[in-house]
Formats: sequence, structure tokens, C-alpha cells
Amino acid sequence: MFRNSRFIYGCIPTLTGVDLGLGVVTGLLTGFTVFSFLHYPGHVRLLLVDDFPFVDNTRSPVLPETATSRLYEKLQKLPNTNSQGLGDESSFHKDEIRIAEDLWRSVRVLCLVMRSKNSLNTTATFIKQTWGKRCNSLVFISSNTNTSFPSVGFDLPEGQQYQTERTMKAFKYVFEKHLDEADWFLKINEDTYVILENLRYFLSSYSSNDAVYFGHSFKSIVNQGFYCGGGGHVLSKEALRRLGTSGPVYTSCQSGHEVDVELGKCMESLGVETADSTDILGRSRFHCFDLEKQLAGEFPEWYYRYDADGAKQGTRSISDYAISFHVVPPLSRNMFILEFYIYHLRPYGIDAGHQDLNIPHAHLTTSHIKRRN
Repeated sequence: MFRNSRFIYGCIPTLTGVDLGLGVVTGLLTGFTVFSFLHYPGHVRLLLVDDFPFVDNTRSPVLPETATSRLYEKLQKLPNTNSQGLGDESSFHKDEIRIAEDLWRSVRVLCLVMRSKNSLNTTATFIKQTWGKRCNSLVFISSNTNTSFPSVGFDLPEGQQYQTERTMKAFKYVFEKHLDEADWFLKINEDTYVILENLRYFLSSYSSNDAVYFGHSFKSIVNQGFYCGGGGHVLSKEALRRLGTSGPVYTSCQSGHEVDVELGKCMESLGVETADSTDILGRSRFHCFDLEKQLAGEFPEWYYRYDADGAKQGTRSISDYAISFHVVPPLSRNMFILEFYIYHLRPYGIDAGHQDLNIPHAHLTTSHIKRRN
């Protein structure tokens, strides 16, 4: 009876030796998977359980409501975390965080996140659970107000044509309500991941009293250049002060079709300078695309026309102290995978130490700032 499968009683097959062996292996694997799921910590299990369908990376992912709900439920059950995001496994991490903590106190960063009106329980929550908790202050801007989250709303329709006006209103709001809470002000999209420790290290070579702002440098259109908004715009306190007090005089500081270009024109009109944000080896820190595209060089045609540094690609193009990666699908696992790789994964026996990668001449006054032409 073990040589061939036969059907008896009209419907029940007998088993061959191969069938029996496969059944045993399948049972063991299933039992191990269930045991692992039940016994892994919740925040690690989030990365192991495939709650999400594979998506085409060239599109914005659209997830079924059930998948989004399951992820939100998991997030609600995550353990409380400390300022470094180590959660209940912090006793196993032996990181020396004194330098990061010193920079957290001395280089204060307010994160200004521009979110869509329906992203409160998705992207906004994911940011608060990952990189957003490392900001000194975190402000969400949308078209609707939510006082419990909280999120500040402006009565403007959604859409590309209103982005410049919404951005300028957001900066004005921060100037009026939060100016004294930070030295630097990061305006970022909701689908960008930011490494705040690396941003603070970069900014530590500058003074927030200088009229300067930073990002990923684009050439043309604006005389001094402008920045790719996906990688983030970082304004000094003096730059924000000028925007808040003198911005209304200039049309580019009010509205316009392309927000990154209009902000560049606005900053130039206000005497706020651009500066080189690459590290001492010429590698990029702010990125307009996700890590995969940056490594593979999968850039759109327009990027080659505008990128001020020649659209470099590969591992040697990215600074060891990279600051941001854009187009991180926030409804997929990528936001949490980056969080795990950066703050949890460790190669045993390797102590990376610290590198001095800031450009030496990038010091405290605008006369030392490298202009982008």
C-alpha cells in the first residue's frame, strides 16, 4: 500500500512513503512557524509577518483596508520606547549614546511633516513610531485639524497646485507658535525616512544664526540653486525668522506651482543662502529617492538634468552619515525595515567608531558657506 496512492472508501487516498515524509516535514515547519510567531517580541514579529501584498515599486502602494488595520493594531501593541527607540530589548544593546544625547540637547530640530488628510492612522502614526520620536519637536500639517493626535489643518484643498501655499503657511505657523522650541526646522514629506542623529551631526558645523538652508542640491532655474523637496528642506532659525517676517513681501514666498522651486526663489529673495550638504568625500546625505533606487541608479530622466552632483549612484555615492531617503512607501514594511537595520541590527565584533565627515570649512558664518552655482 505504500508504493502507490490509492483511493479507498470512494474518496480517501492512502499515502505513499513520499507523501508521509512530506506530511511530517510540513507539519514540523508549520508548528515551528506558529511557535516563532507566538514567542517573538511584538516589534520584531511586525517585520517577520507578511501582512502586506507585494507592490510595484514604481507606484504608490495601495493596500487593502484589512492590511492597514492589522498593521495599525500591531503598532498599538508595541512596547513603550525610550528616546533612542530601543524598546524592551534595550538591555541587550550596548550602544554608547552620549554623543547623540549631547547633540539632541545642543542641536535642536523641529520636524515639520506635510501629510495627506487621510493618513492619520497610517503614515503619520508610522512616523511617530519610528524616526519622528527622535525630533525635539514634531508638528504635522494637513488640510484638516485633529487636536488629539495632534495635527494642524489649513483650509486648503489637496493637490499639487496648493502645495506651495500650504508649505508657506506651515512655515509661518511654526514661526509664530514654535520658533523658540528649536534651532533648525526640517520640512519633510510623509513618505521620507530621516536619521536625526546624522542630521544633527551635519548641522553641528553651522550656526542657526546664519541665514542658510540645506537639502539635496539641484541646479538651474534659481540662480543659487534649489533643493529637491523629497529629501527635506532644513531652515536655520534665522532663515525661518526672515521667512516669517519678510516673506509676505515676495510672491514666491506665497504661492506658485512647483513648491521646491518657489521655496528656492523665496529663500534667495530673503538673502538665505544654499550650501553644500555632501560629506568630505563628496557623498550625498539628503536623497530624493529610496535606498534601492539610489544604489541601483534607477533615476528618472529629469533627475540627470537637475542634480547638481551628477546623479551619482552606488554605495560609494551615499555618505556613511546619510540623513534622508525619500519615497519610502509608508504603508509597506520599508519604514520599519529601515528602522530595524539602522537601530537594531548589529554585526558582532565590529565597532564602527566615529568618522569626521563634515567639510572643515563649513563653519559658523555665511562667508564660509560653499555656494551651489
